[in-house]
Amino acid sequence: MRPKHVRSSAKVGSDAYDEIEEWRRAKQLLKPKEQLELNEGELKEVIAKQLCTVNPQSPDSLIEFNYDTGEFLPIALATQGIVLFESLGTVLHKDSEEAYAQLLEQGIDPQTYEGSVVSLQEEDVVAEPEPKEEDEGKGIKTEAGEEEEEGEAKDEETEEETQEKAEEDAEVDEEAEAKVETAKPIQKGGKPRKLVNQFNFCERAALTYNNPVRAQANQTVPPPIAKFSANVLQWNIYDEYQKDFEAQQLEKELERERKEKEKAPVSKHQPQKKGQEKFQLNEAVQGRISECWKVLERMINQNTYDDIAQDYRYWDDPADEFRDGEGTLLPLWKFSYAKTRKSTVIDIDWNPIYYDLYQVSYGSFDFLKPAPEGAVCLFTIKNPSFPDYICMTECGVMCSDFHPTYPYMVVMGLYDGSVLVYNVQASCQIPAFKSDNVTNKHKGIVWDVKWAPDLPDGELNFYSVSCDGDINNWVLMQNELAVTTILSLGFDNDPVIGPDGTHLKLKCCASCIRLYPKDPSIYLVGTEEGHIYKCSTEYSSICLLTYKAHLLPVNRIDFNKYNPDIFISCSGDWKIKIWENNRTEALFVFDLGYAVGDVKWAPFSSTVFAAVTSEGKVYVYDLNVNKYKPICVQAVVSRRRFKLTRLSFNQKLPIIIVGDDKGCVTSLKLSPNLRIACKAPKKQQYLDQWTMQCMKLDKLLSVVQESETLLFPEDTAGKEES
Repeated sequence: MRPKHVRSSAKVGSDAYDEIEEWRRAKQLLKPKEQLELNEGELKEVIAKQLCTVNPQSPDSLIEFNYDTGEFLPIALATQGIVLFESLGTVLHKDSEEAYAQLLEQGIDPQTYEGSVVSLQEEDVVAEPEPKEEDEGKGIKTEAGEEEEEGEAKDEETEEETQEKAEEDAEVDEEAEAKVETAKPIQKGGKPRKLVNQFNFCERAALTYNNPVRAQANQTVPPPIAKFSANVLQWNIYDEYQKDFEAQQLEKELERERKEKEKAPVSKHQPQKKGQEKFQLNEAVQGRISECWKVLERMINQNTYDDIAQDYRYWDDPADEFRDGEGTLLPLWKFSYAKTRKSTVIDIDWNPIYYDLYQVSYGSFDFLKPAPEGAVCLFTIKNPSFPDYICMTECGVMCSDFHPTYPYMVVMGLYDGSVLVYNVQASCQIPAFKSDNVTNKHKGIVWDVKWAPDLPDGELNFYSVSCDGDINNWVLMQNELAVTTILSLGFDNDPVIGPDGTHLKLKCCASCIRLYPKDPSIYLVGTEEGHIYKCSTEYSSICLLTYKAHLLPVNRIDFNKYNPDIFISCSGDWKIKIWENNRTEALFVFDLGYAVGDVKWAPFSSTVFAAVTSEGKVYVYDLNVNKYKPICVQAVVSRRRFKLTRLSFNQKLPIIIVGDDKGCVTSLKLSPNLRIACKAPKKQQYLDQWTMQCMKLDKLLSVVQESETLLFPEDTAGKEES
């Protein structure tokens, strides 16, 4: 048997006492400076503390609405008790069903068990166990004693001895439990069965490995500190919203450009070699390079045409001071494109947003020799040598128009009856929208197109007229171009018998269209028969009014900028006529002696308009100066070789541009006598230019307009002489 080392209890006690005394001496109590000094009576005073539980979230009174009585009734308050601690017990009542079932599971008769318990309580005698059980109990006691002796020497044993002893203890416990379980159940009427001691167990403990403590630190450079101050104002918020909207629009345009590139046809040229791909630049770099080249080109043109640029900005004809009622036109730049020199300028239109940008449509009026291809070129007066944007088409372009809100949207009408819509900001090679070449198109030449106000849903739409007599409304949907025939123009005559005996109604050939500025649902349509029809989108079968205006095709209709009820028309019958709304007779008629190709009202004056003729001359009229003769007649091109076809006034600058049948566009500057501004009277200095222009036009029209009410002349025969 191994010797046991037992430490003296007295020695152990003295060591522990010394350690405690040492710890007590090392501890020093510090007294706070603000500590109160109390006497002995105050220190011994017992302060009673009372703890009470209150639920602050519990309602004081509850009521509910009773629909039967129609009033609010109080509700009994629920219990305010809160369970702070709850523990489930393991004791069962002897008369309960659970206790009865437990005794049956253990093989004990409940009645006998209850009787034995009662007898034990009455006699106060403990039943003696059987000899076998007694021996087993002694064995268990002996093992427990050994465990106590081994527990005293546990501090001196190694870890391996501790593990071996724990395994032996576990085996002894398992054997004892097995012996108890294999004990035979007590028969009925015998001695009560001894229950197993559930509190006889062995505790085990283990020490885990503690991770070493590590401290890590990292020092970073503090971020730079900057002071910022600003004022949040209404216009700043508006500017930020505008920038955000522009960014959204730019993103949409980039997405549309990407889709257009995906839909683009595959090039017929051979693909580039792999070695050439290394030298290609990305789109951003190419865009910056192109912008630099554009600026450089404009600088060269400005230096080349410096004298013309100076005249364009600053020159005014000094001779106008000595001429009464006469003016001149100063020629400036000439614009042309090499591929369209043999084409005719069909239409000219200034951009509504960028006042220095305009578009020119190239086609042909010679129906025996139609143009093999057409184009729409966008020129700027900053670069007269080459157009900024070029849109080539498969046939001649007979008309075009800028959108008044989106300056990059251009609609075109072609010689074959189809229409195109280009987004020049995204691509000039592929149209954004194109009509079908078979069904979704006109049956003849599209003579005029005009943008209409946007629909309530925001879709863009425009009108087109053709020689087939149909007036179509085109709507730009998301992926297609939808068309609706608004009206089919026809003669008022009876139907004509056709070759097969059927009756056919003859259609008019529309040549131009203009929307009424006050009401876009009303529009005027000029025809090749010389009539002008006033129509409405609300009626698809009849016209509101018919003006028998000219004897030859109506080439142009234009509304006055200051009075929308006044409009002007020109025709190939040499006539220019000024009309008033809802009056079938012309207010003014001018005969120029040659076919008039175009006529336009000036944007800076209510009484000035200009026209071009096939003679190659430009006529400028000012009704406030002379109602019968033009104040300026000037030849721009040679009468034998060229013919002027179109003209257009700039909205901000005192210049006009005219086009001829050789693909050349000439810019002209108006002299001061052709753009005289109104002067306010001394007593009415508060009047602005717009009001004075309207008053000037009304005063002029009052001479030729018919009175709305008939006034009888005074009878002077019956009056006596005074």
